[in-house]
Amino acid sequence: MVLLQIDKVYYISKCMLKPANKQFSNLKNDYEMTMVNETVIEECQDDDMGAVPQINYNFVPVKQIMELDPKSIIDIIGVVKGVGDLQVFQARSTGREVKKKEVMLVDQSNASVTLTLWGAEAENFDGSNNPVVVLKGARISEFGGGKTLSTVSGTIMKLNPDLKESYRLKQWYDTEGNSVEATNVSARSGGSLGFNTPWMCFKEVFDQQLGSSNATGDYYQVKGTVLMVKSENSCYKACPSPDCNKKVIDNSNGMYRCEKCNREYESFKWRLLASMNVGDWSGNQWVSMFSSEAEKVLGVTAQEAGDLFEQDPSQFNELVEKAHFKQFVLKCRAKTEVYNDEQRLKTVAVKVDPINYEEYNNHLINRIKQLTGA
Repeated sequence: MVLLQIDKVYYISKCMLKPANKQFSNLKNDYEMTMVNETVIEECQDDDMGAVPQINYNFVPVKQIMELDPKSIIDIIGVVKGVGDLQVFQARSTGREVKKKEVMLVDQSNASVTLTLWGAEAENFDGSNNPVVVLKGARISEFGGGKTLSTVSGTIMKLNPDLKESYRLKQWYDTEGNSVEATNVSARSGGSLGFNTPWMCFKEVFDQQLGSSNATGDYYQVKGTVLMVKSENSCYKACPSPDCNKKVIDNSNGMYRCEKCNREYESFKWRLLASMNVGDWSGNQWVSMFSSEAEKVLGVTAQEAGDLFEQDPSQFNELVEKAHFKQFVLKCRAKTEVYNDEQRLKTVAVKVDPINYEEYNNHLINRIKQLTGA
């Protein structure tokens, strides 16, 4: 008996050839082969394999996954940006032990997606050194408004394959992708506030170790007070292209170069990347904010803040001071990252809103009822 292995070549004879049943096949071939008792399979041992066709991939950008229907089967390539812990639990229906691991993949579309692995794949997966993962025939699932990926019986998964797309993606990640704030297509959404996130205080986030077991991070919302805004390095000159926010290089000749776009421009746009210390009744936490949310806290646009930052630093500092002690509802993502061999909690405010006191009061009333058993 011949045990078929991926990437090996075989001679197959005496098979039944018939039109492919598209209902039960994800391949685009018009025909399929069915083995019968007389079928013979032999491994090809020829040294010259150049004429043998290789696996064809039709890669879908991670960002495009949001537009695709659940249960769609796709080919995907991404770099491992995070790996969750191996989870072991019992299935409710069968009582059997189940092993699960979540892997976060990111690509040049500046988007990330959660890949869920099960069983031996979850147990044996090694995401160290940020390998490139290629999936042939991954399935899209939807939960809470977010899209995730998983493997099925026919899925082929390879790590660091010998493909030009793999080398190109790894080079992008090593040079800039590892610091890009990617859009998480697996993030759950919904509800009146746009994010179906639980109310928590900073102490609960710390006690429950949010962000330590989920490759994509954990989401929560908190009513917080801005205690301090770091003014240094809070503004940067970015590429003026609408689809690019990469920091530009000032050539000191009136031109600005964007390495990502590989172009030089006569102008730039200001972007905000603010770090703020936010507190509530239980503690405080350093929180990062990008332009759209930092603008809400400062009360000016990124362009206006950048102009002050460059032309009138003292007035810019006054602007920052005015943001202190403002209160907001922050929808945050908490994720544990390793920096200089030390683990630290990184918190990003993905959405900042004024306080809806009616909704916040309802939350407080519900918490009081839970505590009193009313």
